[in-house]
Amino acid sequence: MTKIIALLTDFGEDDTYVGMVKGVISGISPEASIVDLTHAIDPQHVRQAAFALLNAYKFFPQGTIFMVVIDPGVGSERRSVVASVGGYAFVGPDNGVLSYALEMIGGERVYEIANSDYWLSEISNTFHGRDIFAPVAAHLAEGVPLQEMGEAVNDIVRLPKPGLNIGEERITGEAMHIDRFGNIITSIGKMYWQGPEQIILEPTFGGETQNAAIPAMTATVTINRQKIFNVRLSYSEAHRGDFVALIGNSGYLEIAINQGNAAERLNAEVGDRVVLKIGDLDETISD
Repeated sequence: MTKIIALLTDFGEDDTYVGMVKGVISGISPEASIVDLTHAIDPQHVRQAAFALLNAYKFFPQGTIFMVVIDPGVGSERRSVVASVGGYAFVGPDNGVLSYALEMIGGERVYEIANSDYWLSEISNTFHGRDIFAPVAAHLAEGVPLQEMGEAVNDIVRLPKPGLNIGEERITGEAMHIDRFGNIITSIGKMYWQGPEQIILEPTFGGETQNAAIPAMTATVTINRQKIFNVRLSYSEAHRGDFVALIGNSGYLEIAINQGNAAERLNAEVGDRVVLKIGDLDETISD
């Protein structure tokens, strides 16, 4: 069966980096199907990549190999690892970039990538994506067992969970990602509609907190002093140029402008505080 290798990097599309990685993979596993998940992660933004991987992996069939390279520590003493969990394999640096997905699935087996038999013969200190991670992913696609890559490890780097605090009257989170449209995806999730006017929050990052029921029509969302009334079903429920809060395609609270760029207008950045207030529309939300 053809294996899928999904690439998630911060390489961009202006240079030859992505093409070289694909060339290495094709030279070792010519039948592998290579999917570009994205190469537009902000440079060295490990947590942004971890969040992207968390939201994307489940849309791939089991057996997919994810090669994730956001690697500000390339050439240092940081480890390289390969993990097997939930029917998927993950290859990347041990800097936390895999940790959200591995924790969500649970029960991972992780091995250090230490066996140079599965690397390229010449290793650059600045491009382990091409010289180590790509050939390892390709060899996995060819059926090489994970344990051939090195010793098992149980102390991988795990990123701190994104901010998510659930109270009786308000839920506080943070901006986790800003997409190319300027939509702000927050850590407040996952959420789903229960009927036309009520939302249920099943917190991804909230630890032991309980699910919360949120009346959509009396909720307000605040980011950078901008207050948005109600949580809507779609962008079209706001007038063109107006702000709208809604549940995005990955189930997280999203702040957008109908046919506009919310992040640009708000001067928003990843990490900015977001508050979802439950209840009275007339009550001001303090910073």
